[in-house]
Amino acid sequence: MSCLPGAGAQRVTHHVPPRRSSGSQQLHYRSSHPVCTPVQQALQALILPLEKLQEVKGRLLQAMCKGLSRQTHAEATVKMLPTYIYSTPDGTEKGNLLVVELCQSHVRTLQVTLSGDGNQNPQVTSRIFNMPGDIIHGKGEALFDFIAQCVRQFLTDIGSPQDRLPLGFVFPFSCRQKQLDKAELISWSKGFSCSDVEGKDVVQLLQSAIRKQELYHVDVVALMNDTVGTMMTCSMGGKPCEVALVVGPGTNSCFMAEAQQVEMAEETSGRMCVNTEWGCFGDDGSLSDILTPYDQCVDQESSNSGEKRFEKLVGSLYLGEIVRHVLNTLAAQKALFVGSNVAILRTKDVLKTRHVLDMIDTEEGAVETRRVLEALGLQPSEQDCGRVQQMCRAVVSRATALCATGLAAILTHMCRSRELKQLAVNVGVDGELYQGYSRFGEIVQSVIGLLAPECVVTLLPSVDSTGLGAAMVTAVALRLAAQRQEVDWLLAPLRLSRADLERVQALMRQEMELGLGRESNANASVRMLPTYVRNTPDGTERGQFLALDLGGTNFRVLTVHVGQENIHIASKIYVIPTDIMRGTGEALFDHIIECIMDFQQEEDLMDQILPLGFTFSFPCKQMGLDKAVLLSWTKGFSASDCVGQDVVQLLREAAQRKQHLGLKVVAVVNDTVGTMMSCGYEDPNCEIGLIVGTGTNACYMEEMKNVGTVEGEEGRMCINMEWGAFGDNGCLDDIFTEYDQLVDKKTINPGKQRFEKLISGMYLGEIVRHILLMLVEKQLLFQGRPCPKLQTRDIFQTKFLTTIETDGLALQQVQAILQDLELEASFEDSMLVREVCRTVTLRAAQLCAAGMAAVVEKMRENRGLAQLAVTVGVDGTLYKMHPCFSQQLQETLRDLAPNCTVTFLCSEDGSGKGAALVAAVACRRAVAWARPLLQAPFSPQ
Repeated sequence: MSCLPGAGAQRVTHHVPPRRSSGSQQLHYRSSHPVCTPVQQALQALILPLEKLQEVKGRLLQAMCKGLSRQTHAEATVKMLPTYIYSTPDGTEKGNLLVVELCQSHVRTLQVTLSGDGNQNPQVTSRIFNMPGDIIHGKGEALFDFIAQCVRQFLTDIGSPQDRLPLGFVFPFSCRQKQLDKAELISWSKGFSCSDVEGKDVVQLLQSAIRKQELYHVDVVALMNDTVGTMMTCSMGGKPCEVALVVGPGTNSCFMAEAQQVEMAEETSGRMCVNTEWGCFGDDGSLSDILTPYDQCVDQESSNSGEKRFEKLVGSLYLGEIVRHVLNTLAAQKALFVGSNVAILRTKDVLKTRHVLDMIDTEEGAVETRRVLEALGLQPSEQDCGRVQQMCRAVVSRATALCATGLAAILTHMCRSRELKQLAVNVGVDGELYQGYSRFGEIVQSVIGLLAPECVVTLLPSVDSTGLGAAMVTAVALRLAAQRQEVDWLLAPLRLSRADLERVQALMRQEMELGLGRESNANASVRMLPTYVRNTPDGTERGQFLALDLGGTNFRVLTVHVGQENIHIASKIYVIPTDIMRGTGEALFDHIIECIMDFQQEEDLMDQILPLGFTFSFPCKQMGLDKAVLLSWTKGFSASDCVGQDVVQLLREAAQRKQHLGLKVVAVVNDTVGTMMSCGYEDPNCEIGLIVGTGTNACYMEEMKNVGTVEGEEGRMCINMEWGAFGDNGCLDDIFTEYDQLVDKKTINPGKQRFEKLISGMYLGEIVRHILLMLVEKQLLFQGRPCPKLQTRDIFQTKFLTTIETDGLALQQVQAILQDLELEASFEDSMLVREVCRTVTLRAAQLCAAGMAAVVEKMRENRGLAQLAVTVGVDGTLYKMHPCFSQQLQETLRDLAPNCTVTFLCSEDGSGKGAALVAAVACRRAVAWARPLLQAPFSPQ
């Protein structure tokens, strides 16, 4: 068949193959010029300009994105198939592995022994079994039976023991993989056409055939193609490889993609190797502007016309054919082989790619060219030989430049998806074009330098990519499976079932009842302290109030003006010096009064007597709305003569000493109650307060008739649960893990605040640290390397969890966080650290939800409602700042309390504004009580 170049050959400026210049090798480009001779026409048709390569790269990037997306995958030409390979070798893999490789004309079997020494010296035993010629066109069952027979014969020959043998299956055809050991054949290629296989799971077909051979100790663990094998082989010897390129009879590439982008696999974390199947790139016509008439002829003569368009431009199965059509066209135009019988050039496959490579890539290229042409019966002149060499170089250089362009698209995609400014990566390369063309690497590096300057690439030659690579895939899969089993075992105590959470909910409810009882209160771990706050804001509160917020080394004084439509706040922060925190109580409260006076002077309030709400965030026993006895200091305070005293009275006495007679303390509350009151002003339905920050606590409005520790039956009262101590009586011991016990032992209050130590931000980082130490000890993390800094208490702060668990955070950033802690983390290490953080956070959120479920269900039952609608005012850095905690808490609560509709409202300035609102509500109630007395007629006695 003869195809003459038409309009497609009349194109202009094209990419000139790299050539030597001034002792250096680089790519050269030239401007357009008129096309004259047929030889020049042919060359120009085969040369691609840089601008065109940039366009091709952009089109491939778009095609890759379509293949990765669930919505567009079906119509994508570049399928981007998930391989379910999550990791490359780390050198610790060991054991005996069996490999079966299906080749075009034979089956190859191998036994590979890895010793875990970095995979430097694998022992390989192999054998080749030639396939009967008709088997590739027969029944699928016959093909797989033949493969299984080869396995049996091989094991017999090497005297393999009957120990379990994991097998890796190299199957170099397009498959839709659903797991590492489950893959459905999409379509045959490379001359195969066995029946009843397409759409079937080829792993299962092989496993069934192996069972028929009674090889019950052989298990097919992994399936891969030769491209994946190339990547895995090149990852040996301490050189991680994340990209592979194969340019043999066909062509393909694979790379380690961010798993969350591989929508067809439904993975959300880590990375996964994606098999691009880029040979089909252009099947939708996107490469039509670079196809020459010669390419069209090759396609028309193929068995799959219109398919595998990119592969037909670069695969070694086709390069000889492209050159043949070029030579045939030039001969027909009398530009070559004048006087020779050129009929042979119309015969398919007479010119092989190996001939083409020999003609351009050996020192005796001209001699080899004449030998090849004469072997075809041609009588080439010296000029003919030179022109044939030119055509061969143009075809091979174009193929190489297109491979490099495809590689540039992959590298740019990796760099962007990892949010890097620069990507340095090793690329494993194999195939006839790479092996047979000495300038392949030079051209690839040059094109990538121009098309993807942000990427630094090192090409690594593959050694036995299919056989040894398959063994590595299998070994890595076994290593990861063993590690996963041990990690799951270590983390299992932290993973709570629904039954576990229901039991915690029931225990919390039980402890709440004990805490409310007059007789049982002393024995309850949840103290259920009355706050004497009887109402939440109803919106009618008006006036100006002072607030004092004391809960740490810094404290605030505020003035809060409650108007008809809004609240205006002015405040100032004051510092409590360490010597005052740890001095006498008199000095401490004198300092507080001095700060209040300073603030009132600045705000011009010295002449006014304003009601004051006092937020005092230390454990207290409340005796009335304005009376609270300090039970113990925390947070570094140790002022003398305060524990056991009424803190409001201590404040009043200090005011008298400072002769500040205008101070009117009407309420003392903790930050949880302040949060509820603050949110209650925004939402009248808010009757619960929740703090989840450095510590944790909750309060809610309880029916007075249920509060046995306070006189009275009517109405409601806010109960400060002090639920951080839940479990101090041992009722949560089976929830407490060994990691929690290690954390508890090193606290200032071992055995106390047990619930808080499972939930709050002060402790989550420490729990994670102890788990990481255990994983290092078990050699599951950082390859068991000593981590001295990780031994330091509190070095792994809870804020790291917040950062590490942020959705979309690239694992390079996780690695950077760990590096700041002097922890040299691999990609897999970073994934495991993230998993530990998520496990600890999820448990905290679920336990918090179980406690809250007990609260809302009690409120619902108290009120005799089938469905309760209530709002929770919430504050605390863990709830507000952590990317997942609030959602996990709310989802678990909906599950545990389906009859309660709970809305969460974040508090703004709850501890300060809330204290003022407690004072405002108290004043409103006082006026309401006084009004009937003032309106009653005077009756003298």
